Amino acid sequence: MSQSHPRISKAVIPAAGLGTRFLPATKATPKEMLPVVDKPAIQYVVEEAVSAGLDDVLMVTGRNKRPLEDHFDRNYELESALQKKGDADRLAKVQESSDLATMHYVRQGDPKGLGHAVLCAAPHVGDEPFAVLLGDDLIDPRDPLLQRMIDVQQQHGGSVVALMEVAPEQIHLYGSAAVEATADSDVVKVTGLVEKPAAEDAPSRYAIIGRYVLDPAVFGILRTTEPGRGGEIQLTDALQQLATDEKAGGPVHGVVFKGRRYDTGDRGDYLRAIVRLACEREDLGPDFRTWLQRYVTEEMQQR
Repeated sequence: MSQSHPRISKAVIPAAGLGTRFLPATKATPKEMLPVVDKPAIQYVVEEAVSAGLDDVLMVTGRNKRPLEDHFDRNYELESALQKKGDADRLAKVQESSDLATMHYVRQGDPKGLGHAVLCAAPHVGDEPFAVLLGDDLIDPRDPLLQRMIDVQQQHGGSVVALMEVAPEQIHLYGSAAVEATADSDVVKVTGLVEKPAAEDAPSRYAIIGRYVLDPAVFGILRTTEPGRGGEIQLTDALQQLATDEKAGGPVHGVVFKGRRYDTGDRGDYLRAIVRLACEREDLGPDFRTWLQRYVTEEMQQR
């Protein structure tokens, strides 16, 4: 490493969204608690943070999000019942979520956007770099994106965003980055950012996906950032300022991710994530793959 920067130990997970794309399932159940096979989506995200060495996790929540806290807390009644039954396997699974990390929670209050949710973490994070993981994006643990981003931040300082190349017709769903090449094939320097541009206005096909490693200077910028697209305080707008003015908090780099990502915020991709992960499970995969192949074959024959 050419430079030495403060070690990153804290992760922030914004989880205050209403989950309207999954109504009516999310009317009373937080979208982050929807199961992906047999674990809620949010647990995969916390596990990813812990795998990258971030065992101090702040979750930014909102109303009706109490089940998130309960999931990562102890359930003594359930644990006692399983212990009396001698069900050690299920007991271990129940205790796993409560032993993962040191969990903290803060309420966002008003849904003012991702930038505002990140700003809510300022008192906990303090004056040190930190990671932000969005609960809608699941990154396959075999593709350690977050660890690579931390390594890049430790080398260059400033902030790092995760980028993924998408089709032109999809770029309007994401923030888009203008980039310059670096000596590393998977790392680019970000020179500008646009939130959800039309295809003809996008600076590139590189889309920002839900992983960030941020310099604490972002808090000062967010405090003065006016509401942008959708009337919300956009994290992309603050990163745009950092990218165009390095004196404000260092450069912004991007790690170009080509691994496996599951967007559980989209109903179709959520279903695909369940199928993919179930197929790869040693305990479920063999029987499930056999059934799935037979089902698809029969459906194709009927059409």
